[in-house]
Amino acid sequence: MSIKIERKTLEELIIFKLQHVQNLMRSILEKWKEENSEDFISKAKSGDLKDAELDAITMRQLLADYDRLKGIYDSVASGDQ
Repeated sequence: MSIKIERKTLEELIIFKLQHVQNLMRSILEKWKEENSEDFISKAKSGDLKDAELDAITMRQLLADYDRLKGIYDSVASGDQ
């Protein structure tokens, strides 16, 4: 099944989703009082942050989602779709 959508609308939808993912990542970092995702994940993995494992797993997924969405956005914005 195929759906036609205007490029501008598609870009806006992707930007909205990217912002949502960023907000979720920021809220996790604020919860654990960490500055960046790499340090947070490392500290959760090493046990320096007790009970942070589930949030670290979520953070990894959010990072993967962000990268995937950014790639889609770059493709759409450059007209390579």
